[in-house]
Amino acid sequence: MTNNKGFSRGWAAAFVMTLLPVAASAERGASGHLDILYWQAPTILNPYLSSGPKDIEPASLVLEPLARYDETGAMVPWLAAEMPTRANGGISEDLTTITWTLRPDLYWSDGTKVTADDVVFTAKYCMTQEGGCQQAGKFSDVTAVEALDALTVRLTFAAPKPFPYGPLVGVETPILQKAQFLPCLGGAAQSCTTQNTAPIGTGPYRVTEFRAGDVVAFAANPHYRDPDKPGFATVTIKGGGDAISAARAVLETGEADYAWNLQVDPSVLDAMADGGMGQIIRSFGTPVERLMINRTDPSPTLGARRSTREGGAHPFLTDPAVLKAMSLAIDRAAVAALGYGAAGKPTCDILPAPAIYASSANDDCLTQDLEQARQILENAGWVDADGDGVREKNGIRLSVLFQTSINPVRQDTQALLKSWWADIGIETELRQIDPSVFFGGDPASPDTFQKFYADIQMFTNFFPGTDPEAYLNNWTCKGIPEPANSWLGFNIPRYCNPTYDALAAELAKTSALEDRAAIARQMNDMLMQAGALIPLVHRGDVSAISNTLLGVKMNSWDSELWNIADWTRAR
Repeated sequence: MTNNKGFSRGWAAAFVMTLLPVAASAERGASGHLDILYWQAPTILNPYLSSGPKDIEPASLVLEPLARYDETGAMVPWLAAEMPTRANGGISEDLTTITWTLRPDLYWSDGTKVTADDVVFTAKYCMTQEGGCQQAGKFSDVTAVEALDALTVRLTFAAPKPFPYGPLVGVETPILQKAQFLPCLGGAAQSCTTQNTAPIGTGPYRVTEFRAGDVVAFAANPHYRDPDKPGFATVTIKGGGDAISAARAVLETGEADYAWNLQVDPSVLDAMADGGMGQIIRSFGTPVERLMINRTDPSPTLGARRSTREGGAHPFLTDPAVLKAMSLAIDRAAVAALGYGAAGKPTCDILPAPAIYASSANDDCLTQDLEQARQILENAGWVDADGDGVREKNGIRLSVLFQTSINPVRQDTQALLKSWWADIGIETELRQIDPSVFFGGDPASPDTFQKFYADIQMFTNFFPGTDPEAYLNNWTCKGIPEPANSWLGFNIPRYCNPTYDALAAELAKTSALEDRAAIARQMNDMLMQAGALIPLVHRGDVSAISNTLLGVKMNSWDSELWNIADWTRAR
């Protein structure tokens, strides 16, 4: 079972609340058509240019990595014949190389053979700086990627790499077909429309139609390596609408088979499930609903320098007193209970799990204390001199623009936080943005979460698998989105601290698990105590499935669709 800090089974464990039976294997496509609802509509099918699970998970039907994480958090070979280890010679004794061997039965969906050259090219694609690769942190310290023969690839690191499974492992870094993506290296990456919306892959499905922000249609890959899979001949992933309507389509009307990411009032979900047409499935991994704090100035008067380090520091959100007060004003238990029920726990950390990485240094935020929050602001010179209910200092008002995606649970949370912050003298303007825009990758849109044209924003993020090294790399200085990299990168708060970067480098060369965990906790604590992020809820993943759907294994460590080849329909 779980506690407030994580999972008793340690670093490769997941708490899976529902595990559905697996149907017996059948003829490829025998189960007909599968309808899936990702109400946050996909806008791209290239994980290297993607901003979130709404794009990455649908892409996983087509694009696959060398290895991935199963529903328990264990790493398993996927396109690789086996997991490289020191014992089998796949990892060198000095920890500076890892050698992968591909399965010999791999073909692209166009019928051509998968080779080591595709793997080498994929690494080059992401490591080419001008391409704005979202997953560049996973290739940290990689100095060379070489094809030793048609099926064997060796990655070399600049220093000993105790955990060398970052590159090309997990749903975020799949293998691309060199022949298709060769024209898309570097600065051309963003403009490769066909490649980014209809990639040729090795997965159980191939794309037959893509309408950004609306629908993706798939058909079974005729060259998939298992002749009896996938179970469904065709799949549609439909976007749009909202979480409530998606849940209703599975649990009440039976119009769909699977509905993803159901941020819906728990009592409403339970009532829907009582209808008997479907069931709710949940699992816990690493996702945390958090507030991102803009450490740069988002004023429109700055023009192209808006929300960039070049435009200067935020006028008050770099003041530790303001950030501490805002955090103490929040009743996280109320947020978790209202929005998530059994699928949420209050947290003060960005690394709440696995248990070995969980810190206890920030737990004071678990208790709401409005009086202390007011006193902290008062002591720091933030006072309501004119009696309008809003504190100011040196002519600067504590007034924030707080944005998030359109979602009933998030809007309820916004309303709660606005009320609590008003109680301590902070004015809040709320903004809600369509999820397909907010989490989209359109560099021209002013409303993407990476441009961050606001003071505070809220969403959930997580790291696939069980080792947080690549995830923590997101908050190094080089991970900051900015115009020069087409606003790509996951350092959304624009946090930049040389000490943090040095810890990231130390983590990369540390081998002992306990030592790695100690560094990770220290990095977590630096982010929390700097106020770069304000965690709210350790979220379980919640989806709904039809009672006729078999083979689903809910997975919080990879894609929820990770084993879709095994899904079938009950007869």
